Amino acid sequence: MIYSMTGFAAAAAELDGGSLTLELRSVNHRYLDLQLRLPDELRGHETALREAISAQIGRGKVECRVNFTLRQNAQHPARLNPGLVHQLSAWNTQIHEILPGAGELSVIDVLRWNGVLESPSVGGDTLNTALHALLQQVLQEFAAARGREGDKLASFLQQRVVQIETLRSTVAPRIPAAISAYEARLRTRLLEALGNADDERVRQEITLYASKIDIDEELSRLAAHLAEVRQVLAGGGIIGKRLDFLMQELHREANTLGAKSADAEISHCAMEIKLLIEQMREQVQNIE
Repeated sequence: MIYSMTGFAAAAAELDGGSLTLELRSVNHRYLDLQLRLPDELRGHETALREAISAQIGRGKVECRVNFTLRQNAQHPARLNPGLVHQLSAWNTQIHEILPGAGELSVIDVLRWNGVLESPSVGGDTLNTALHALLQQVLQEFAAARGREGDKLASFLQQRVVQIETLRSTVAPRIPAAISAYEARLRTRLLEALGNADDERVRQEITLYASKIDIDEELSRLAAHLAEVRQVLAGGGIIGKRLDFLMQELHREANTLGAKSADAEISHCAMEIKLLIEQMREQVQNIE
C-alpha cells in the first residue's frame, strides 16, 4: 500500500456528560512532525495518543486536535460549590474590616468566580475508553483516506513512466539518421571549401561526432531507473525518500540527454522527458 502524506479524518462520540471530537490532518514533511491540541482535562492522555499515532504514521506534519464539550441540561445541571461561596463570604468580611470603603460582592460577581459553579463531569474511565476508541476509528479512516490518495499518486507516476518510456524509444532510432545528415553536411562543406571530400578526413570527423552524440549509456540508465520506479511502486510501504532519489537520477540522465542532442527532435524529447520528471518529483513529495 502506498500512502499520501496529505489526509484528513474526524469523528465524534456522544457521552452522557458531553461531546468528544477528534480530528487528524496532515501535509507533507521530511519526517514525522506530530502536534497535539488537547483540552486540559485530557492532557494526561498525550503520551498514549502520541504513541498510537506514531505507530501508524511514518512521515508528515500531523496535527491531532481533540475537543470535549460538557453538556448542561435539566438532567445534568450545574451545581453550586457551597464551600467556595462560604470562603468568598469570609474573605469579603475580612476585606471590609481592613478596607471599610471597599465595594460589596454581588451575586453575579460570586457566580462568575472560577469554581463557584461546578459543571457535571464525565468519569475518567468512561472518557479514557471513549477517547481511545475514537482515536482508533479516526486512524482507520485517516489511513483509508491517505491510501486512496496514495493510489492516485501511484497511478499518476505510472502514467508518467509510460510516457517517458515512449519518448525514450523514439530517441535511439534518430541517432543513425543524425550521423548520416552530419556526414552529408560535412562532405558538402569540404567540397565547397577544398574542392574535394577526403574520405579519411570524413571518417575521422564522423567518428568524433558519433562519440559526442552517443547516448546509449544515458538511455540505458534511464530505462534502468524507470524500471526501479516501477518496482518501488509495486513494493509499496514508506517509499517517498527512495522515489525522490530516483527522480534526481532520472533528471540527471535527462539533462545529459539534452546536452548531447543531435537534432531538434531529440532536444524536444529531452525537454518533454524533463517536464514529466518534474511533474513526478512534485507528486513524490506527497508520498510517505
